[in-house]
Amino acid sequence: MPATDELSRVFSALADPTRRDILTRLSHGPISVGELAAPYPISRPAVSQHLGVLESAGLVERTVDAQWRQCSICEEGLDDASAWIAERKAEWNERFDLLEERIREKRRQGEAR
Repeated sequence: MPATDELSRVFSALADPTRRDILTRLSHGPISVGELAAPYPISRPAVSQHLGVLESAGLVERTVDAQWRQCSICEEGLDDASAWIAERKAEWNERFDLLEERIREKRRQGEAR
């Protein structure tokens, strides 16, 4: 089932190692589609499909300048995913802190006996 909400599309796009590598390469600046496709052992249409997934997730933007197609990263596309991860991390850290405190209490109670 295809991802329908924005956050699911971002995580789905990031699930593929080729797409993550494309984003890493684009983080250094815009690249033409041809240059982007060159190092991959897959066809140019396959790279274009990967770019389509990244574009629909709001992570990449493709522009046309004369006969050149440039790709660039859309950094704001990761904002919602980063915020979601930060919220989960804060919740998990709070739970681990509570667990650690309970373990300490149990140890103190065991030593008092």
